[in-house]
Amino acid sequence: MPVLVGTSGWQYRDWRGRLYPGKLAQARWLEHYAERFATVESNNAFYRLPEPETFAAWAERTPPGFVMAVKASRFLTHLKRLRDPEEPVGRLMDHARHLGAKLGPVLLQLPPTLKADPAALDRTLRAFPDGTRVAVEPRHDSWWTDEVRDLLGALGAALCLADSPHRHTPVWRTADWTYLRLHEGSAHPRPCYDRQALATWAGQLAELMGPEADAYVYFNNDPGGCAVRDAVWFAEEAAAAGLSPTRVPHLEEAPGG
Repeated sequence: MPVLVGTSGWQYRDWRGRLYPGKLAQARWLEHYAERFATVESNNAFYRLPEPETFAAWAERTPPGFVMAVKASRFLTHLKRLRDPEEPVGRLMDHARHLGAKLGPVLLQLPPTLKADPAALDRTLRAFPDGTRVAVEPRHDSWWTDEVRDLLGALGAALCLADSPHRHTPVWRTADWTYLRLHEGSAHPRPCYDRQALATWAGQLAELMGPEADAYVYFNNDPGGCAVRDAVWFAEEAAAAGLSPTRVPHLEEAPGG
């Protein structure tokens, strides 16, 4: 299986003149992006759930085999705090299913103030339709227990491996696939990553999942186009580690290339 490499979102104005040609209309950015990357993580639903027609349009505008991960609504994770998850999960999936075969994993990013609640997480994960890939990104240290690890494993959910200077998750394999979010590097210019950090993550991914890794990797450090350049570099390091990354732009299209 491939390692799908992309970014968290595609609509960033400072990517104009970097990833996007200066004269390219913003309405065509998704098409341009999807010709150069095989996947994207959509954060739109976290703030406001797009209409089914929007998901369907995204599917139509992207090439065969393209994959879109979807970040779950903050209504579920931050306001409801995983309580009574059935209705918000049902509504999310009723809309997102219009991506068809291009629907990738759903990301549950938990608020940093939400302490471990395995029962609520169990109920939330069970609210998703069978076969849905769900990645969970806890942000409170109380979640790092054997009980939580075993729960994720029992339900086939992936721990989202998250990296930033301020927070690191344990590197757990809880499913036959995994999900990695790179939030912020410490190289210059910030928030870019350096080659060594990316090589280290590529090596960890290869060790965790093996050469046939089934993984989703997204860069969330969008300022200045760092995410684009770092995705290119990560794909190169992943290939050097014996993995099979999906397409990325040519270096001359990425800042700093």
